[in-house]
Order: sequence, then structure tokens, then C-alpha cells
Amino acid sequence: MVRIGVDVGGTGIQTGVVNEKGEILAEESIVTLTDIPFSDQILRMTSSAKSVLRTAGLTEDDVESVGVGIPGIASRETGEVIKCTNMGWSHVPFRAEWEKSFPKTVLIENDANVAALAESVAGVSAGSSSSVFITIGTGIGSGIIINGKIWTGFHGIGGELGHTIMDLDGVPCTCGNRGCLERYCSATALIRMAREAVNNNPDCRILKEVGGDPNKIQARIVIDLARQNDRMAVSLFQRWVSFLGQAIANVANFLDPEIIVLGGGVSKAGEFLLDAVRSEFPKYVLFRDQLLPEIKLAVLGAKAGVIGAAMLS
Repeated sequence: MVRIGVDVGGTGIQTGVVNEKGEILAEESIVTLTDIPFSDQILRMTSSAKSVLRTAGLTEDDVESVGVGIPGIASRETGEVIKCTNMGWSHVPFRAEWEKSFPKTVLIENDANVAALAESVAGVSAGSSSSVFITIGTGIGSGIIINGKIWTGFHGIGGELGHTIMDLDGVPCTCGNRGCLERYCSATALIRMAREAVNNNPDCRILKEVGGDPNKIQARIVIDLARQNDRMAVSLFQRWVSFLGQAIANVANFLDPEIIVLGGGVSKAGEFLLDAVRSEFPKYVLFRDQLLPEIKLAVLGAKAGVIGAAMLS
């Protein structure tokens, strides 16, 4: 038997056929359309699921279950998507609508949680008893795995590391609060810090790299220049890593997982980022004389969403 994994994103929807080892047998991508009725959105997804089955030489009878990862929250009990802003969904009957055209058990989960599950089943944290996955991109996403299972709290909305508070009077967040962790540890945060810094340094290398336009600054540019020992970039990177180190230490102090996995776009900085974080976070850990969680980079990349969704149970 195989499983279907669906990774719903704001611009694209990935669908794959996954075996019990977490291997993708066939996959395809369709463009996300948010300006069509909800029922049509689901019909496009089920059609894609049927298409990848045909590609794999399988039928619906070979499917054990369907898993769906969304950038939002859903009820496991009712199959209702409670909130998924990117898709324009609010309290929609996802499972009931899916089963109209693809009558298989459907499980729905937050996309960061399914990525965490994927890494724990078929990725860098496979075989561990507990792990926390932190995705560093436009925001901060996170997923907690304990004894091989996703932990989401009593109401299904736990694990939102990005919206824990670092500074009550801090930077305004898109969620409406101030000082959320993702305002200091995300790629967006590093970009904001760089834009603020270049205002008083018109001759800096960062500005030269973007043709003098601060709006073109990307986190990758700052990190690349820090790797080259540019003074301003090194200062910005070190400040940003100090925030990220504090965030990781908070996870270590609160949950004490075996492994903490870093994913998302910024993780492409590789060993340069990993070395900095491994050096920084122990400064803020309470029991520094004890074994600390291993910090590793995610290895599944864009495939994590499909694999993790398929592994939902």
C-alpha cells in the first residue's frame, strides 16, 4: 500500500505517491489558484492525486490514506480547515469535500509540522526520540516531534515558536503583537536590520551589491558578504545569530529535544550558519554542563512537505 502526500503552498501545490519507507514514487505540481470556488480548488487537488497514481502505475485501491500539509490550522476530528490565509480558507469542510471525488481517509496538518515529521521519518532526525524542526524563511515556522508523533497541544495550535514574545515593546508583527520571535530571527528580520544599517552607510558593500537600492537587499546577500568578512555584514550576521541562538536555547531549555533541525531558505547557508549557531546557542542554555541538543540542517528540502503529509497517521 502507498500513501498520497499533498503540500499546499501559496503559489504551488505538490502532490506525490509515497511508499512506507518515505520514498516518493511519483509526483507533480500544479499552480495554486485562489480565485476559484473552494470546491473547484479541491477538485483540482484530487485530480492531481489521481494523475500521480496513474504515473506510478497504481490505482485508488492501492492507497492507504491521504495526508495534506497546509500553511494554517485544521481540526483532525472534523477535517475542517479552520484557517489558511494563503488559500482564502476559513472554516471550510476540506475532508468532506475531498472525499466526494477521492474517497480515502484524509488527514490535515500544518505544513511546518509535516516537514518536521518528514525529517524524523526519512531525513536528518530519523531514529531520534524527539526533535524540533525550525524553518527560517519569510517567517519562522516550527514543528515538534515526540516519540515519533507530532505534538500540537490540546487545541491543535501548539508549536508556534515564531510567535513567542522576545520583546513586549519590540518590532510590530504581522500577527498583531509586538516583539514576536520571527521579527528577530527570520530572513525578513535580517533584511530589515540590513536596510536600517545601510541608511547611514551609503558606501557600504551591501548597497553596492544591490545597485544602491535597499529594497533589493536579500538575506543571502548579507550572509554571503559576512562569509567574505565584510565588516558591516559580519556585524549584522552576528547580531541576527545572537537572536537565533536565543530562540534555539529557549527550545532547548523548555523541551530538551534530542535534535533541533534547521530548514527553510536561510538554511542553504549551510555550515557557515550551522557553525555560528552551534557556537552561539549554548551561551543561553540553562544546564550547559549537560549534553545539549544536536543542531543539524534539514536534508529533504522541498520534498519534506509531500513526504511528511503522506506519513500522517
